[in-house]
Amino acid sequence: TVLVVLIAGTYCDFRWREVPDWVNYGLILAGVGFRLITTIITKDYTFLLYGLYGFIAAFLIAILMFYTGQWGGGDSKMIMGIGAMAGLSLSIDAFFIGFLVNTLIFGALFGLAFSVYLVATHWSAFRKDFRRLYKEKRKRKYFVWALTAALLLVSVFSPWIIKMPLVVIAGLLFISFYTFIYLKAVEKSCMLKYVSPEELTEGDWIAEPIHVGKKYIAGPKDLGIELEQIAQLKAYKKKKLIDKVLIKVGVPFVPSFLIAFVVQYLWGNVVLRMLGL
Repeated sequence: TVLVVLIAGTYCDFRWREVPDWVNYGLILAGVGFRLITTIITKDYTFLLYGLYGFIAAFLIAILMFYTGQWGGGDSKMIMGIGAMAGLSLSIDAFFIGFLVNTLIFGALFGLAFSVYLVATHWSAFRKDFRRLYKEKRKRKYFVWALTAALLLVSVFSPWIIKMPLVVIAGLLFISFYTFIYLKAVEKSCMLKYVSPEELTEGDWIAEPIHVGKKYIAGPKDLGIELEQIAQLKAYKKKKLIDKVLIKVGVPFVPSFLIAFVVQYLWGNVVLRMLGL
């Protein structure tokens, strides 16, 4: 059931950048129903309890990711359904824990791969924004270079136990600066677009504050536009007070869930595998 829902969700996420609520709610209800029926048949109440643990853990993660702007509502509901279906036993090799670890790893890899795809398809705009941001951050660049060089110089004269941490910190500092420039350029050139109010869907991320006169309608702080706000924007467009709205198109994340689930099902927790546990 989870695999079928993840495949359907991945298609929807790629096609429309959203997963219908009925898909996510259906998965949550299926998870609760499956565990409830199995518990009644087997009279093993721990099976239902593990499902509850999984749902609560997924709910807390979903709340964190949604309110920090990392996931949309569809992604958050999807993981709650997976948590309810997979359950969470109090074990280091629990299926849901392995799924979460795999999601972190493959989510990062998928996000990187998708950003490369966006850069390839928006190369001219990306190159322009990257160069502009690189020039704007010139002072910070020199500071990062100087600090990196200083850390490496200190590491040369340090004992081995201190040398490696210093080298790692220097490397992370240097890479983080260019990663920041890269990601900001990707966002500016590839992930922002103007749409009419009629094209908006609930949960879309508004990239800049929208005002009509002095009245605030919607903006980035809303963590996704609501149906009432969309209705207001449509009404204002009819009055020719607004035309287009700048939105941020996020990276589809459900494919990361699909990859992580398949990897967990076939091979288990990747980190535990690498550690030989």
